[in-house]
Amino acid sequence: MLQPIRHTLKDQTPLYIFVGVLFLMGVVFGALMVNALTLEQQQDLSRYLGNFFVSVNEGGEGFMPQTYWEVAGLHLKWLGLIWLLGLSVIGLPGILILDFLKGVLIGFTVGCLVGQYTWKGLLFALVSVAPHNLIVIPALLISSVAAVSFSLGIIRSRVLLHRNGNVSRPFLSYTGLTLAMAAVLMAVSSFETWVTPTMMAWVTPMIGQNTL
Repeated sequence: MLQPIRHTLKDQTPLYIFVGVLFLMGVVFGALMVNALTLEQQQDLSRYLGNFFVSVNEGGEGFMPQTYWEVAGLHLKWLGLIWLLGLSVIGLPGILILDFLKGVLIGFTVGCLVGQYTWKGLLFALVSVAPHNLIVIPALLISSVAAVSFSLGIIRSRVLLHRNGNVSRPFLSYTGLTLAMAAVLMAVSSFETWVTPTMMAWVTPMIGQNTL
């Protein structure tokens, strides 16, 4: 299982750069979207965040951490979609769109927190968004590169070169790497489920004071 991971990390550098830049573009775009919100949307967002932080600070019903399988299921669904798009070949643009959207989601989330609470919002983002995503994002990007590489390999051999070679070995390598990333995501989901909410509870009192 480690062999395909080493092979991907070593031989797919241009794809990693391309996918990484695409993800970063999504982050920047998501952050800029915050400034495009209307005044009414900003007020609604401010009320929602204020109620959320008060609820976390007071231990209210509005703050209900997700269960392990909810967290893991979300990550695995995202990973599974990337895997399926890689198999379909025609889903190649969809893989790139998913990476961009992942960046947009993170950029928008952090942008909202910083826009509403400045350095306190950044601190909250560092404990609630950053820790698990330091593992989740690389795992998804590795899977995306593997999916793009698999699709390009099929296109090159079947469409451009008109070869009918055996694809079982590339498929097993691709699937093995995806399963390895699934194991990584399941492991980090435990951190996101049980550690992240505690870290959030440590930081929210200083934010909640400004929302009362």
